[in-house]
Amino acid sequence: MSWFLPYPLLSAALLALWLLLNQSVSAGQLVLGSVLAVLASWAMAALRPEKPRIRRPGVALRLAGMVFVDILRSNLAVGRIIVRSRVPGVNAGFMTIPLDMRSRHGLAVLSIIITSTPGTIWVNYDSAKGTLLLHVLDLVDETVWLRLIKDRYERRLMEIFE
Repeated sequence: MSWFLPYPLLSAALLALWLLLNQSVSAGQLVLGSVLAVLASWAMAALRPEKPRIRRPGVALRLAGMVFVDILRSNLAVGRIIVRSRVPGVNAGFMTIPLDMRSRHGLAVLSIIITSTPGTIWVNYDSAKGTLLLHVLDLVDETVWLRLIKDRYERRLMEIFE
């Protein structure tokens, strides 16, 4: 069965998303969504991604909760910046953060965390130097952002993936 459906959870999630987006559970949408989900599963299998090994699932759950709270806080902070529109002291800028993490899965999750948090954007990662270029909407103190990324996210992601 795995030759036909190499990633069953991916296929099920894609089918559910297809049905939600189309707001229909008709036979035609079920068939079309199923075909697309199976094709996507085959495409994923052709890429042959390495399977992630999550070493500490409890840490992953705590990290997910922290990220949720950080995204809420960041939404409020960005909203204040927009409403006050150019209050003195609000400075957007770029900064470079040296990363110790080398896990591809950990770096991918870190990029998702940073980019999904309003006010921050993952701009570039230099794998040779191990540095991340980050854009921050309100860059007042670089050491605060450095500690946030290194201590709050990178350390936990290294526990999970390395």
